[in-house]
Amino acid sequence: MTEMIDVAVDVPLIDDEEMPQYLRSDVLDGRARDEALGMMRRLAQHLRDKTTDQAPSTMEEPIDNYLDEDLFRAEVDLIFKRIPLPLALSCELPGRNTYKAVEAVGVPVVITRDAKGEVHAMLNVCRHRGALLCGAGHGTARALTCPYHAWSFGMDGELRGMYGESTFGEVDRSKRGLIQLSCVERHGVVFVCLTPGLEIDIDSWLGDWGDQLASLKLDECHLFSSRMMPGPNWKAVIEGYLEAYHFAATHPNTVFKINHGNTMVFDGFGPHERLGFALRSIDDVMDAPEAEWDPAAHVGPIFWTFPGLSIAGGWRQRMTVALCLPTTKVGESVTEHRIVVRHAIDTSVQHDLEVMRDWFYDVVYNEDYLTQYGVQKGVSVTGGHTQVFGRNEIGVQHLHRTINRLLDENHEEGYALPREA
Repeated sequence: MTEMIDVAVDVPLIDDEEMPQYLRSDVLDGRARDEALGMMRRLAQHLRDKTTDQAPSTMEEPIDNYLDEDLFRAEVDLIFKRIPLPLALSCELPGRNTYKAVEAVGVPVVITRDAKGEVHAMLNVCRHRGALLCGAGHGTARALTCPYHAWSFGMDGELRGMYGESTFGEVDRSKRGLIQLSCVERHGVVFVCLTPGLEIDIDSWLGDWGDQLASLKLDECHLFSSRMMPGPNWKAVIEGYLEAYHFAATHPNTVFKINHGNTMVFDGFGPHERLGFALRSIDDVMDAPEAEWDPAAHVGPIFWTFPGLSIAGGWRQRMTVALCLPTTKVGESVTEHRIVVRHAIDTSVQHDLEVMRDWFYDVVYNEDYLTQYGVQKGVSVTGGHTQVFGRNEIGVQHLHRTINRLLDENHEEGYALPREA
């Protein structure tokens, strides 16, 4: 079941009694299980020592880097429109002749799986008069037909049909297909480059992170639901996914009941990162023999692919997958919030999945995002000063260093550079 809604206030608050079920899976095997045990071992030691993974020092980031319109234009043009963006999961294109339409930083994109099972990405724009072909969301079709004048395009983007062609006049169909975007399907994720003609080197972009994504076996999963969530500046939003320091203050009656706060392990993989939070259930088993440990039951992993794909609970039967992207305005973002499962979806699990969907959406929007709207208001009146990221906010530090590094490496004349503290 797929839902696309626009405003978070349509989602009711969830009773405390209706908490999501954290169901372990058997996805961990081989090297992935060894690494997960290593993360659990590190978390157990942190809990004994009352510490957490830390950066070498604190870090300051100028507040103007959240506000500057020229810098935002550089972020969009030099990062978001050039790197491989993880715009879809394979399970969102579950069969032949399926599609997903989405807007990414103002660019309308349609991703298709054609009759041969091959994946394509194209601008979601008719080559007749520029109308959008598909509304946002998922669907099944043998052709993409424009709602304006009924020109139709194959799932590979080729112009196949023209309404009233005999009266229209001559058109070279080979030059009027949909504008193609480079895309690659890898490890259950579809990556798209928003700049036509710019190719994706997915192996270089992912590096060792590819093995981490592969270990999640996302290509075997099913999509339960998808909702769109508005948010403030994309950096302010993403920061909340990358640290456990805020759990006690922001989520005292939700996340903090399930997770220890300010306890985290961090591993960087180029621009990407893997985090592990300690579920409270770890307290009962961390002094047992390691042969009896089950990381899937006691560690909350976040697999985070730059610039904003968060896979939370990736070792479980059910997980939340969120993609946060900027809109065309520096103070706005939009997050696609999905529930993905490893098992068949039927009426016996419908209610439990609805509880999970609503609980996580409610917590993320009403606790995280509303707080971050406040952050945005705060930084708007303190320009010229800096944010300070603690040693315990190592994931947030990694995010900002990656953004600033990519802006520096891809800099072109006429674009702003980030301010330095």
